[in-house]
Amino acid sequence: MIPLLSVRGLACSFPVRGGRLSVLDGVDLDLEAGATLAVLGPSGSGKSTLVRCVLRLLRPDAGSVHLDGVDLVPLEGGPLRRARRAAQAVFQDPAASLDPLQDVLSAVAEPIVAHGLASRAEARRRAAALLERVGLADHARRPHALSGGQAQRACLARALATSPRLLVCDEPTSALDGRTRDRILDLLASLQARLGFGCLLVTHDPVVVRRIATRTAVLERGRITGAGDAVPGIARGPDLRPGTPG
Repeated sequence: MIPLLSVRGLACSFPVRGGRLSVLDGVDLDLEAGATLAVLGPSGSGKSTLVRCVLRLLRPDAGSVHLDGVDLVPLEGGPLRRARRAAQAVFQDPAASLDPLQDVLSAVAEPIVAHGLASRAEARRRAAALLERVGLADHARRPHALSGGQAQRACLARALATSPRLLVCDEPTSALDGRTRDRILDLLASLQARLGFGCLLVTHDPVVVRRIATRTAVLERGRITGAGDAVPGIARGPDLRPGTPG
């Protein structure tokens, strides 16, 4: 079976005084459709750079990022924009991800219109249905009127608006309290079971891994140093060290 996401030999560096700083060095990852791969690692391990390369917000120095069999690395312009429709993201700070001047209905409808998936009226209808699905009934509120958990629900609805095959979650619950975190994770698992998307989850929190991860991978100093299975309620592998910084 061809993986939904296949990363091979991914390398990325940044210019520094006197040369270049290597951040990713030969990263290999596979993610199946409908599964959740949790990537853990200390601060500075390259997790954020990995996310940016997978989403093709950043072009790596070498390697490939195949999504549904298509390598995103060489794409530019229109082909890249079309490919990005299939890979969406939820980030750590929901407040920074939402336009403070938009109500949540407009924020969720925007990517549907931007990708030419529906008329504006139909996009708003779809957005309303998505917001109902994630538990946000009041569509007229703006980000400042939302709690942290409500704002992250809105970001999740926005990310799912284009019916992506891959959802990349970069520390999506680190800014939330424990009870709200658990509710968001339960919602994410429920949506994944219904919609079948694959999830690449970057986190420092073993609790998050134990609740929803199918597999785990450890990223340290730009390299994958460990990988293994994860089953509900059981955390396995050297990556699951309590207190590991993110």
